[in-house]
Amino acid sequence: MSSKFQAVCQPTNPNPNETPKRQILDLDDESQVLYVPRDTCYVASPGLPDLVYSGHQPHAHSWDEFPPLKDILEAVHKALPGSCFNSLLLNRYKGGNDYVGWHSDDEKLYGSAPEIASVSFGCDRDFFLKKKPGKKSNAKEGRNNEEPASKRLKRSGHAGQHSFTLKHGSLFVMRGYTQRDWLHSVPKRAKADATRINLTFRRIV
Repeated sequence: MSSKFQAVCQPTNPNPNETPKRQILDLDDESQVLYVPRDTCYVASPGLPDLVYSGHQPHAHSWDEFPPLKDILEAVHKALPGSCFNSLLLNRYKGGNDYVGWHSDDEKLYGSAPEIASVSFGCDRDFFLKKKPGKKSNAKEGRNNEEPASKRLKRSGHAGQHSFTLKHGSLFVMRGYTQRDWLHSVPKRAKADATRINLTFRRIV
């Protein structure tokens, strides 16, 4: 008898600034382990399609399980007239080694131009946005291959990149074609020695 196993490993180390080690599980049948460098929780209204991202399908909790989240959702709707969010992805960063890498929330279930409202509590963390690589930028880099590699790397690493400090109680909104055209991340920060909780409200269409 054969079976496939998929595990999601989230950090539980009591020292939030100790570098976590990647865990590997091999059952010789295409099993896999997905390491998530932060704690997550998914909340959604009943009847919605399942969320799948990075090969992971989180369990959908009910809003009724977390009354404070329902109150925050109501406050976000008041702050953003016309918005109608029906799901939430919560991320807890316990220290500077918890992070999220470059990605875009461009899953089809959010539609072609999703609105995502991000509410932060706790420790300040940097939030980065950068343009997705396109044909024009790639062609330009090809013409400049005669430059020293270090110079090209330095320029490409910051071109079209924007940074924001998301403070306690802040509301950051991404709209339009942000997910189609941009990537975003929350990088590691050695000086971030406290917990940050981030609520990202989304609408599944």
